[in-house]
This record gives sequence, C-alpha cells and structure tokens, in this order.
Amino acid sequence: MAFAAHEVVINRDAMTVFQFLMDGTNNSLWRSGVRSISLRSGVRGQKGAVYQQTLIGPGGRPIAADFKITDARPGAEVRFEVVNGPAKPTGGYYLSTEGATTRLRFALEYHPKGLQKLMNGMIQKTMESEVAQLEQLKTVMESRSAA
Repeated sequence: MAFAAHEVVINRDAMTVFQFLMDGTNNSLWRSGVRSISLRSGVRGQKGAVYQQTLIGPGGRPIAADFKITDARPGAEVRFEVVNGPAKPTGGYYLSTEGATTRLRFALEYHPKGLQKLMNGMIQKTMESEVAQLEQLKTVMESRSAA
C-alpha cells in the first residue's frame, strides 16, 4: 500500500476552502500536473460530480485521472476516488477551523495490484509530490481576495 499526506494552514475560513475544493475544475489552479479538467457528469461542486482530468504523465504523455467526489461534509471534508486511469487512488481533504484560519490535510491512499506492486517506490514518491502541492493551494487561496 502507498500512503501520503500533507498539511497546511490557510488564512481563509473553512467554508471558503471547502467550496474551492468541491469545484474540481479549480485543480488546474494549484496542481502543476493537470493538463486539462472539466465536469463530466453530475453537478459542479456537489457530491457525485465526476471530473474528466488529464494529467502530464511520464515523458510528458497525457494520462487519464478522472475522479468522482464520493463524500462531502461542508467545511469539514471532501473525499474522492479516481475512477479512470492507470492508478485509482482514493483521497480526501480534511479541514478544521483554527480561529480565522483553516488547517487543511490532503491524504492519498493506493493499493497497487499485480505488477504495479513492483513500482511501489515510484508510486509512493508520486503521491508524496501530489500532496505536497498543498503549498501551492495555500498560495492560490491566500492571493485571492477574501469573500
């Protein structure tokens, strides 16, 4: 199994951060590997929404990484699962209010099967890189004018 998590404190309230995360099309604003993303089905920003996402893969090749929002608790949690692509991790964003700020934890989990188990080290490093991009999310969120 591969697991990675990262945490930041964002100078924004939990509902603002939650709403930003619920709209999957915002991924391209803070995740460097997103080549394209759009709503495929469901309602943008709602549980059950499926986002069609293309990432920049090894050698710059495009890879599918479509995901579905599987659970959402306003101001507290957003969970998702990758539903299309070579790897199908699950993950979540976990929010807690700390005064006027929000502590945000991003966690990913993946259970490789078959030959993918041989690539566990590379998968682990990729996941660690993904969750570390929360630093960029913090920068993006704090650079936006407060609502």
